[in-house]
Amino acid sequence: MAKLKLNRIKIILLERDKTSRDLANHLDVTETTVSRWCTNDVQPSIETLYEISKYLKVDLRELLVSTV
Repeated sequence: MAKLKLNRIKIILLERDKTSRDLANHLDVTETTVSRWCTNDVQPSIETLYEISKYLKVDLRELLVSTV
């Protein structure tokens, strides 16, 4: 079964010239946590997504992939 792509964190990080380490430091989480979000192994909470959107200066909706 193919893994669902539920967020675009990895892509937006690249577009903003940021690293997963930058995001991890900003959110005070481990790089492993950010890596798991970027590979869609786990999903961040909506509160964390909001913080990510503020840090990356994107609309929260841009972080989410439409599954329709």
